[in-house]
Amino acid sequence: MRYRELGKTGLKVSEIGLGGEWLERHSKDEVREVVSYCEKAGINILDCWMSEPNVRSNIGAAIKGSREKWIIQGHFGSTWQNGQYVKTRDQDKAVSAFSDLLERLGTDYIDLGMIHFVDEAAEFQKIMEGEFYAYAEEMKRKGIIRHIGMSTHNPAVAKMAALSGKIEMILFSINPAFDMMPPSEDLNEYFKEIYDENLGGIAPERAELYALCEKNGVGITVMKGYAGGRLFSAEASPFGVALTPVQCLHYALTRPAVASVMVGYDTTEHVDAAVAYENASEEEKDYASVLAHAPAHAYYGQCTYCGHCAPCPAGIDIAMVNKLYDLAVMQPEVPATVKAHYQNLAVNGKDCTECKGCEKRCPFGVNVTDKMKRAAVLFS
Repeated sequence: MRYRELGKTGLKVSEIGLGGEWLERHSKDEVREVVSYCEKAGINILDCWMSEPNVRSNIGAAIKGSREKWIIQGHFGSTWQNGQYVKTRDQDKAVSAFSDLLERLGTDYIDLGMIHFVDEAAEFQKIMEGEFYAYAEEMKRKGIIRHIGMSTHNPAVAKMAALSGKIEMILFSINPAFDMMPPSEDLNEYFKEIYDENLGGIAPERAELYALCEKNGVGITVMKGYAGGRLFSAEASPFGVALTPVQCLHYALTRPAVASVMVGYDTTEHVDAAVAYENASEEEKDYASVLAHAPAHAYYGQCTYCGHCAPCPAGIDIAMVNKLYDLAVMQPEVPATVKAHYQNLAVNGKDCTECKGCEKRCPFGVNVTDKMKRAAVLFS
């Protein structure tokens, strides 16, 4: 298992995480089996947004004796009322539910205290200026919450969080289908059966968000990496082709600022399917060729950092140069950290020999030679 820094939190999280949602439909013993299997595989980050009491208790029982091995994302604002999940901004109900989470998980602290499910800009402002954020801040002062995060599906809200200076990391929905979608306060928009035929490539708001998070040191953990499983079926996928779990994971993990993907597991076989990413070949990770030949919504002309262009005879890490270039041009001035990273590359854009072998291999028809020239000028 490989581990990544989660923004500026100082935490190192496994690339593959455990999203607890599917555990709601399993017994105490089945939950223990999946959680223990994850731990043995090197997974060290767990998201528990669920408010249902039994699953919280079952997860708590499963991590008993090994709490210190887990980085827990626990949500503030997810409650259980009258036998069902309710997202709330009622302070008393949220505080009570958060206390219940601590008790049932058998812990006196949460590593990442997540302000739960904020998809509207007006709601974000109200939370940050009111008692909701003040409570999270108080819990952080007391050491009960180690870092304050937020979960959202809306890139406009995520951008506000990244710029706030108060949100340290974001749980955000990332997959190649959602990435084409412009900001929306209606989550159902992302799960439409058919997307607008005019969509293509990463929506600029999302590309800007990833670059901003990278620049500001706001780490991202990923939800909906499989788009609820719809990307595994050509019939359900908006692209008209099926992707594998490894391909979906590779897409998410090649976005700037992304540290870990929270994957839901019903069985240990599901864990194996995700953890297979750690030893997958480049061919197995290759989502780019699949999307490029999809009947709908190909990412033509846009670098997705898939690495399909490699190997470069000059030794240039083309995907990294493109990523650093894209990060830089989204800012009024080239960030010093991005420029330093570029200059620390053993070879970079100026070393391009214009052989164009990379362009023949690129599934999306990117003019790589031109981008190498532009990078050389930009970072000179």
